[in-house]
Amino acid sequence: MKISACRSCGGSELVPIVSLGEQPLANSYLLPAQTSVAEARYPLDLVRCRACSLVQITYTVPPEILFKDYLYLSSFSTTMLRHAETLVTRVIAERALGPTSLAAEVASNDGYLLQYYARAGVPVLGIEPAGNVAKVARDRGVHTVEEFFDVAVARRLREPQAADVIHANNVLAHVADLNGFVAGFRELLADDGVVISESPYLADFLRKVEFDTIYHEHLCYYSLTALAALFRRHQLEIEDCERIAIHGGSLRIFVRHARVARPTQRVAQLLDEERAWGVVDDAPYAAFAGEIERVKRELVTLIRDLRRQGYRIGAYGAAAKGTVMLNACGLGTDDLEFVCDRSHLKQERVMPGVHVPIVSPSQLVDSGIDYCLILAWNVAEEVRREQTAWEARGGRFILPLPNAQVLS
Repeated sequence: MKISACRSCGGSELVPIVSLGEQPLANSYLLPAQTSVAEARYPLDLVRCRACSLVQITYTVPPEILFKDYLYLSSFSTTMLRHAETLVTRVIAERALGPTSLAAEVASNDGYLLQYYARAGVPVLGIEPAGNVAKVARDRGVHTVEEFFDVAVARRLREPQAADVIHANNVLAHVADLNGFVAGFRELLADDGVVISESPYLADFLRKVEFDTIYHEHLCYYSLTALAALFRRHQLEIEDCERIAIHGGSLRIFVRHARVARPTQRVAQLLDEERAWGVVDDAPYAAFAGEIERVKRELVTLIRDLRRQGYRIGAYGAAAKGTVMLNACGLGTDDLEFVCDRSHLKQERVMPGVHVPIVSPSQLVDSGIDYCLILAWNVAEEVRREQTAWEARGGRFILPLPNAQVLS
């Protein structure tokens, strides 16, 4: 379904930024036997709301297709686990949480974050729509309900206890009904509670040319300007904000009921910074579209020059961003021999659209591959630490963004 109005404010003036054409679903990894059937492809067009500055794609794939059987598990990333544990330890201390508190997470995945609350004796509530992923969380002892979060679900879950803290990491980007979702926060949140939400940050997205994070699950791309307007519409206020390095640059916000929130100077300062770089202007977005074409051209030239010289090339990270990068650049089985990924759920499948096979990272060291393109560039240092033996044998990693480069 194509939208004609902003997902947040309902504004009708949606200014085009860039089109990546028709793309397969980024997390729909196929079995080799399925490749003979044409994959579904959907438009991938990015626009900006003139009224509230929310950047968003125009086509909504039903969430039942995207999320009911999901192959992304957060626990396969050591970086994500460390990030979650550090945050939970901090929140427990700052908010004095204990056995009578409740920590909830919307889109809780496999319990990667809530497990740290549970280990500390804080009761938890996970809300996760993907049945296979929710089961993994329950199997590790994290209480998880299998639901798509909205106001009705929030009202039901509030009984018998509201949540002292609600985490919403990398989920606001995935929500079609933004207003119903945020209204659910208001319902589930205790009077003195806090919503802690993390989303990839628009300023980093533009500056680092992170176009491979444009895919059908990511409906929205957030500035603080757009987030503040969204939450205020539901009597919620952003009290504090932090820029963090995870996922190539993210924004963490702390949200409370407007009647008790006391916004810090950091919020005003970041809103001022966004106005200064032009969050409401056309120029930054036009420049971004031009940079995408440069990055694609550089990466394809580098890969194919190496292939013509007889080098063998693989890739690392069967992440959704990898699907977008390969399909947008037209890099397939003639260019790459395989893609490594730690998730056993993806191994022995193929990348959507381009059908490059997915294998275990253990195969890289003895594969004879000369170069390896890090598609999961947000965890590049983790990948290099894992593959020191391959680099010691002379293997060279390639990073695609913001400039295609061979790492020394």
